[in-house]
Amino acid sequence: MTSPPKLPSDTRPVRWVRLTGALAGLLSLGLFLGVAELFAPLFGATSAPAIAIGESAIDRTPHQLKDFAIRQFGENDKTVLLTGIFVTLALLAAIAGLVASYEIRIGLAAIALLTVVAALAALSRPTGGVGDTVPAILGGLAALVALYVLRVRRSRQPEESGARTTINRRQLLQYGLSVAAAAAAAGAAGRTILQHTASAAASRLGVTIPAPASKATAIVGNPAAGVPGSLPFFTPNADFYRVDTALSVPQVDAGSWSLTIHGMVDHPLKVTYAELLAMPLVERDITLTCISNDIGGPYIGNARWTGVLLAPLLKKAGVKAGATQILSRSVDGWTCGTPTSVVMDGRDAILAVAMNGEPLPLQHGFPVRMVVPGLYGYASATKWVTDIELTTFERKAYWITRGYAQLGPIKTQSRIDTPKPLATVAAGMVPIAGVAWAQHKGIAKVEISIDGAAWMPATLAAQDTTDTWRQWSFPWKATAGPHRIAVRATDKTGYVQTATRKATYPDGATGQQELLVTVA
Repeated sequence: MTSPPKLPSDTRPVRWVRLTGALAGLLSLGLFLGVAELFAPLFGATSAPAIAIGESAIDRTPHQLKDFAIRQFGENDKTVLLTGIFVTLALLAAIAGLVASYEIRIGLAAIALLTVVAALAALSRPTGGVGDTVPAILGGLAALVALYVLRVRRSRQPEESGARTTINRRQLLQYGLSVAAAAAAAGAAGRTILQHTASAAASRLGVTIPAPASKATAIVGNPAAGVPGSLPFFTPNADFYRVDTALSVPQVDAGSWSLTIHGMVDHPLKVTYAELLAMPLVERDITLTCISNDIGGPYIGNARWTGVLLAPLLKKAGVKAGATQILSRSVDGWTCGTPTSVVMDGRDAILAVAMNGEPLPLQHGFPVRMVVPGLYGYASATKWVTDIELTTFERKAYWITRGYAQLGPIKTQSRIDTPKPLATVAAGMVPIAGVAWAQHKGIAKVEISIDGAAWMPATLAAQDTTDTWRQWSFPWKATAGPHRIAVRATDKTGYVQTATRKATYPDGATGQQELLVTVA
């Protein structure tokens, strides 16, 4: 009786095929990204494949996933998204390279598919054009050549001898180092070109904001709570929250910036940055809040903004009857719909050019952004604004097409900043402090409840304007054991912050913050 053929005990050649195949895929991906980044500055940072794919993913993300990402990762959500994209691409590239070791046509097809996906993603951006597909196409061609050179070819050997490869370690090292060096050099060159061609930072350094013709209202008294653990009244620019859809911060040169006001107006306007700075500037204290801010959340900040009042510009353009919406557009194509009646009702809606006494930071909209008191940012605070169209609400802005409420008025809320949730504090007098806000309505009182007992009034810090948050404090005589602290605010219309919990979608969170602390 004949025994079955004995399989080879040495499997190193098979492992070598797999290892070199996966490595070939990864190196090809690196060259794809590097070459694409080299040419991206010619067409804009968003034409780079990772950015284009990432921003397309953001556009197609369900609001539940968006809210989850913001809650879990905060302002690092973009870093997490890009990391996830790179990891996914790396895994797919390794698999494609491994498959190419046995069937090169499948591996090449995978690279071609990635090229098409990246090109379509760049083309799908609001400001995308045919030229934006060029970086992905050139990167794809380079990756196809690299994978063909680096592919692991298996010679037809007798089955019992095991798999053999025609590429040895020396060849792999030579080819691999060459591709890796080319990828690194292309990527570095692309970043260097982008830094030199994107003159926003240099442009910002050259900006001098004229003295405002109308200063902010003088604050009578101290607007800060003034107890350990409370926040500064004005949020430093570096600490101000940032929530937007831009994976790559738009780079706008102030010298080439302009704003067009058109649509349902009698006299369309175009204003340059120099012309805007030559207009009478106003200085206003305004608190901004994001629709994604959950109960007790961090997405709120207060700043002193300098800019030009928007209403006089719209009056100069001559708003036609029936123009119910101001549809503003960012340089990257993001859109925001603001009720025309809100901007024209006398509140200090401005085109801001400065934040806390300095030109707008790049990530907060340099050179110009909109700031409208009383509305969540998605309906009022367009960064890098370049276009304002007077229209109707039949035109849907970015977040409205995703199911968010049309108008976006900010809800009356309050937050405890100290002590922190689950903190352990010493028995005795413990300061409880935080902020409350009801932009364009104002805060009338804040109350604290300990362990579900009767509500007790907190001490309010000095009022700035109804468009800013109001800080508060409460001296608590803390006794040993676990305790539950709750806070609620009442605005100047008489509305008392509800205890009914509701998620941020579609028109902002409701509820009262409660936290647990332990008194030692």
